[in-house]
Amino acid sequence: MSFMTAPAQMQAIEIFDLGAAAVLKPVSRPTPAPAAGEVLIKVAAAGVNRPDIMQRRGLYPPPPGASDIPGLEVAGTVVALGAKVRSLNVGGAVCALVTGGGYAEYCLADAELCLPFPSGFSPVQAAALPETFFTVWSNIFDRAGLIAGETLLVHGGGSGIGTTAIQLAKAFGAAVLVTAGTDDKCRFCTQLGARAAINYRSLDFVEEVLRLTDGRGVDVILDMIGGTYFPRNIKCMGFDARLVQIAVQKGAKTELNLLPLLLKRLTITGSTLRARDAAFKADIARKLHREVWPLLVSGQVKPVVHATFPLVEAGKAHALMESSQHLGKIILTV
Repeated sequence: MSFMTAPAQMQAIEIFDLGAAAVLKPVSRPTPAPAAGEVLIKVAAAGVNRPDIMQRRGLYPPPPGASDIPGLEVAGTVVALGAKVRSLNVGGAVCALVTGGGYAEYCLADAELCLPFPSGFSPVQAAALPETFFTVWSNIFDRAGLIAGETLLVHGGGSGIGTTAIQLAKAFGAAVLVTAGTDDKCRFCTQLGARAAINYRSLDFVEEVLRLTDGRGVDVILDMIGGTYFPRNIKCMGFDARLVQIAVQKGAKTELNLLPLLLKRLTITGSTLRARDAAFKADIARKLHREVWPLLVSGQVKPVVHATFPLVEAGKAHALMESSQHLGKIILTV
């Protein structure tokens, strides 16, 4: 195993109890050692995501074998290589998708889920990439099969997922419609590349989507809301359209009228990424490196970072995310 010197103990953020953001507390933990196929990353920055909040509330426990420390994406420097790792070098700057452990000074990652910093990127920018870019690529392009010339509807256009989806879909030739909760967020989304943004607080997004598509509806919907949005999404869908459900912020249960599925030949699917095996995620990593990293290097696509907080202020970062006052990503710095 190749390695640089790492301390025996590290600072991490632990969920001491289930509940509000105040349950996140700094703690000293043993620095982990990489197993075969893993690397140890000295974390410079870590992304904050909705699944972290769900884990803190007891609604999204880590999969078996994953760290109980929250955090699903990191950026930093490789300081140790486990056996059989040949694709990375000690001292390399990488960002990585992880199943947990990101809110810490050191974090383990599968070597195949590490990607190099795009040229010119800071650790904060690189830490904003893995979770949202893996999720958007897997669901919009792999599962839903979005292609050039189609129209995508994204709910929560101002979120990290939303801002990523707008840019990637546009870069690959699709038109994008989004919903957002304020006029400022709507303006930001159109500046980022959305064809139109609908303030769901003041407008009926179903009526607006049908108006903007001349009654045809959209081809793909990416939804994180669930609940009462589901039947409304069905009304927004055109013939042969695909709905991808990736979260259920407003509830997991809904009522379904099957007739529109038959008449419009609709496809309804969904996924969560965290519990998928490393081979599945590694396939996404290879596609991102080939198809998306050149767009990041050229500046055609860029992560949107709203705010950064020191690691010890993880609770404040969670409170900001829960307020929904942010645009894009929230990052912890180490």
